[in-house]
Amino acid sequence: MNRAYALVATLQSFMTDRFEGRKDRGATAVEYGLLVGLLAVVIIAAVMAFGDTLTNLFNGVNNAVTDAPVGE
Repeated sequence: MNRAYALVATLQSFMTDRFEGRKDRGATAVEYGLLVGLLAVVIIAAVMAFGDTLTNLFNGVNNAVTDAPVGE
């Protein structure tokens, strides 16, 4: 009898959590959307702030590799 009661209580708890937890899913999706938007703004700001510096850095590396002697 105790095993049957435990099984029913577990099933009830699972179903309650499963179906009542759906009320928050829309809010969670909105929160994720806001985080993605904020991350995009941060990436765009970083690229604009450090874009010229990174371009110069990569061009310097490219020139150093291009000017390196071959076969040594």
